[in-house]
Amino acid sequence: MTMYVRNPMSEMLARRMAWNRAMEQWPDVEVRVALPLDVRSEGDDYILTALLPGVKGEDLNVQVINDTITIQGEFKSEDEKSEFLLNEIPTGRFYRELTLPAPPDTGKVEAHLENGVLTLRVPKAEEARPKSIKVVTK
Repeated sequence: MTMYVRNPMSEMLARRMAWNRAMEQWPDVEVRVALPLDVRSEGDDYILTALLPGVKGEDLNVQVINDTITIQGEFKSEDEKSEFLLNEIPTGRFYRELTLPAPPDTGKVEAHLENGVLTLRVPKAEEARPKSIKVVTK
């Protein structure tokens, strides 16, 4: 008896590869790579994490305008001359824009890129932080 295991990720990758092949027919259309993010709230900060293997810090553009964070750059291909039998490693430009639920303190944003992991620490603005109000009884 033969047992087959279905992997939903392989179906998704097959669809993405078919989409990329279809997009190659229109050279004027720029295909952008999806950039998934993890965002969590940690005390008075937002922590954003993105996996960017092979991307250098000088090839990244991170901007904070009002309550919106923009991350853009490019995954560069090392071997553009080969004909791939399977090509799942992303190449091309990426762009991601995210609106935070509370305004950030833009002057204190920190960005670190280590081992292909981009981590942004975005402090919440003072007016967005919770405040304790002392109740006076009479």
